[in-house]
Amino acid sequence: MERGDEIVTVGFVGLGKMGKPMAMNLVKAGFEVIVSSATRDAYDEFIAKGARATSDPAEVAQADMILLCLPNSDVVRSVLLGSDGLAARLRPGQTVVDTSTITYTTTLEIAEALAKRGVDFMDAPVSGMEARAVDGTLTVMCGGSDDVFAKVRPLLAQVGNKILHMGGVGSGQLTKLINQLLFDVNCAALAEILPMAAKMGLDCSRVAEVVNSGTGRSYASEFFVPRMLDGGFSAGYPMQDAYKDLVSAAEIGARLCIPMPVLAAATATYQTALLQGHGEKDKGGMIRVFEDLLGVRFRAAEGQTHGGES
Repeated sequence: MERGDEIVTVGFVGLGKMGKPMAMNLVKAGFEVIVSSATRDAYDEFIAKGARATSDPAEVAQADMILLCLPNSDVVRSVLLGSDGLAARLRPGQTVVDTSTITYTTTLEIAEALAKRGVDFMDAPVSGMEARAVDGTLTVMCGGSDDVFAKVRPLLAQVGNKILHMGGVGSGQLTKLINQLLFDVNCAALAEILPMAAKMGLDCSRVAEVVNSGTGRSYASEFFVPRMLDGGFSAGYPMQDAYKDLVSAAEIGARLCIPMPVLAAATATYQTALLQGHGEKDKGGMIRVFEDLLGVRFRAAEGQTHGGES
């Protein structure tokens, strides 16, 4: 894809569950893409589509714009600011867009370090499951200047269909955090309440039908309840990786003296699930805490399936 007479090259670092389809959508849109990842599993697929693939930071650093989609704050900090990081190789006028979900404080630290080198930065975390990443229909929440937002929007429009400029640097991460915390509370509530239905002898499938057609419905219930009925807990992001959102909220709440009692209760359920060894399960796996406590399973009757795993 051209910008005037200049070919816009895009470096994309991180080819995990979300990053891989996001990067592929940029390739399909006609951008000249250089992909890089901690593992090389997806390299052949991208090369076959006309992209370049490398594990050399110096080569990634040649791109006009660099997008990151990495698992946590520590990895983002290492990739950008580490001893072999990208920042030392970047030149004034380049742009870094971080679509990862990391802490607000780390975002500000990175933005400041890049600004000293004349490099533009925008935090742009995304919301949506893997299927929406594949379809290019993610919600993207952006933090940064108006000028940088205008510059990166054509790229982000290839990965999302709702691109929102939330304010200055860090605003994207804060907005994503608000959304994630509400999602976490919903998941913890489902985990706590649905096993009661099984304990009282109700038909779990019918209870699920009422919840997902009534006032108890939420995105969390629509996504996770059918999978709970089938005993499938691997369709979403692993709890052990997503726990960072709750840590971020606790830090902000403590620093600014913001009471969040409902979130604190949900966090206790989340922590219990992790301590009981359910960290590799998605957030629907929190139901196992209360299922085990009550000695029941919230499952469909034998022979019924709802789209999860058996």
